[in-house]
Amino acid sequence: MRLPRWTTYPALAVILGMIVIAVPTRRDPGLDRTVTAPDHPRVVVIGIDGMDPEILQETIQLFPERMQNLAKLAAEQGIHSLGTSNPPQSPVAWSNFITGRNPGGHGIYDFIHRDLTTRMALPSTTKSTEAHELSLWSDWQLPLFGGDTLSNRTGDTFWGLLAKAGIPADVWRIPANFPVEESLGLSFSGMMTPALDSAYGKFTFYTTNPPTDSRISEHKIQSVTVRNGVISNARLDGPPNAFKKLDEKTHEPPAVTVPLKIFVDEANDAAAVELDGRVVVLRPGEWSEFVPATFSSLPMGVADVTGIVRFYLRSVTPEFEMYASPVNIDPSAPAAPVSEPADASVELAAPAPEGIGPYYTQGMAEDVGALKAEVLTPPEFMDQAQLVHDESTRMLDYALDHYVEKQAGGLLFFYFSSVDLCCHMMWRHSDEQHPHHDKVFAAQDSSKWSQRPGSTWKDTVHDLYMRMDPVIGHIRDRLASDTTLILMSDHGFAPYRRKFSLNTWLLENGYLVLKDGVSKELPEDDPAHREVYLNSVDWSKTRAYGMGFQGLYLNLAGRELDDPHTPENEAGIVERGAQADALLAELKTKLEAIVDPKDGGRVVLRCDLAKDIYTGDRVADAPDIVVGYNADYGNSDEASVGRIPDQVLSDNLGGTFNGSHLMAPEVVQGILMSNRPVRPGAHGLEDLTVDLLERYGVKPGPGMNGHPVIQ
Repeated sequence: MRLPRWTTYPALAVILGMIVIAVPTRRDPGLDRTVTAPDHPRVVVIGIDGMDPEILQETIQLFPERMQNLAKLAAEQGIHSLGTSNPPQSPVAWSNFITGRNPGGHGIYDFIHRDLTTRMALPSTTKSTEAHELSLWSDWQLPLFGGDTLSNRTGDTFWGLLAKAGIPADVWRIPANFPVEESLGLSFSGMMTPALDSAYGKFTFYTTNPPTDSRISEHKIQSVTVRNGVISNARLDGPPNAFKKLDEKTHEPPAVTVPLKIFVDEANDAAAVELDGRVVVLRPGEWSEFVPATFSSLPMGVADVTGIVRFYLRSVTPEFEMYASPVNIDPSAPAAPVSEPADASVELAAPAPEGIGPYYTQGMAEDVGALKAEVLTPPEFMDQAQLVHDESTRMLDYALDHYVEKQAGGLLFFYFSSVDLCCHMMWRHSDEQHPHHDKVFAAQDSSKWSQRPGSTWKDTVHDLYMRMDPVIGHIRDRLASDTTLILMSDHGFAPYRRKFSLNTWLLENGYLVLKDGVSKELPEDDPAHREVYLNSVDWSKTRAYGMGFQGLYLNLAGRELDDPHTPENEAGIVERGAQADALLAELKTKLEAIVDPKDGGRVVLRCDLAKDIYTGDRVADAPDIVVGYNADYGNSDEASVGRIPDQVLSDNLGGTFNGSHLMAPEVVQGILMSNRPVRPGAHGLEDLTVDLLERYGVKPGPGMNGHPVIQ
């Protein structure tokens, strides 16, 4: 999931003498953008990623004075559970809602999929076409065709079906909408949109005292030197340069870079950052606005693309320390469309009052990676997350202005991300039972962030919910009384206190076998530690392996393939039919029986066979088993990307998610609230999709099996 081909298109247009080179989109050439009827019913759907019904109810009870708007909505029609996807992961759940299908119909099964030949990790929501280049002199090459990023999701979107029926819909930042699918209205990409510099975005940390922590990759840290008050050896890395041949070590093209010049004023405790002729002055603790940067892959500006970056100055002395955000796609001059129509992002990024100014386009704007690496402290991370939240509220006002002014009515969907990503990273501070809970930090004052006198970091989860209450009140104030309002989330949340490493369990139980001379990883604090991945597996003896947060795959004959570039035969060995069925039953029984020796807790609540829970044209792409972890448990980050760590079970310590939803779906159900009565019975994400369509008289598309939800 990266952008090298798109960043080369301006140059290729010049070099090849072509008038237009198309950027991959999900545009429907037959869509009539004329609204066929006025005054369609108005329906507003607010998606709050990760909001949990039990935590919401608890927050209302504990802080009634600060939850008046959500309490009022709850008093009107109640707080209902909304069934999530299986597995309950954001790209899966939102794809269920987008298409009204289960994963067997839309093909998204996890954050992480796998390559059938190498068994290594692939992004789930996008796929890339094969790239072709013409080798030139030295380290130069000419990209010819291929290498494009396309959506891996199948099935009609609900706003696409509405558009075909002439119903307008504005869809703001819904996850898994990249490349952007157009609507009869506005459509903006959200979670899973790449940054300009990489798939998920890479922060940079500039420091005169580089940390030695192994969790921080070298390419994210730049060691700088202050000489006579000037740092002149800093740079900002942008997109990969597709005109350069792959690096022999990384197998990636080198990044296009621009120089940074930093003037350090120790006397006044400040620094001035010069980037592309623009100067930003910061004092410690200050965040900059977005600063544009132009990256040139070729001379004379024929391959220029613009990104935007945000700086945070931590300290000037005794050590210089400064954070730079991942380089986001510039919405005012996007290297790849982040909206449909494409100029909608340009209009949104215009200065106020016409727009809201530059904004995060990166799919996960809250920089959890920087907190994991301890480059940002928890309070600094929450300040950065607050920038994202404040930006979202400004964007909401813009969206509401556009929506209420439209005479035609129709649908509005708007998405908020911070409850989810902040709960992932800050849960441990609210959870005294978490092994990584810090009582001293949890008791510290957090009122500067929360704007609530007397608050501490132990209250973070509740304060995140309180932050959403005035947003809901503001929305209701802006909407007419006949507008149907629906508040929903894709899943809930639960503690993640113990890490389970699926591949290590498979190794120790004889289902996964390493090559001769290779052993599982040593502990990370061992000087001889090195990472061991699935490429160290002996596939001629391995029957099962894990990839992704909840996926278990058989090494299936005829599906898992041999790599012709290696001397070994990696083809699958488990025969379809009785042998595979018996192995699946055996794995399911054993996994569901695992008991944590630390406290006797049940680790895996349920294992679901894909053939039993999925329907649709893409069931063959699914993991053979979806591992549904119990509350408190989840697959380790290491095992999720194909590593074989030293322990099967361990305390969840260090920089990683400490609250989670990557569990059995019944553990982390989402919320459903409305100003209209909710029908009795159980409802899931796909049901809500069908309900939205039927409100406009639109028949569900193929593969949609939901039912109406709101009366």
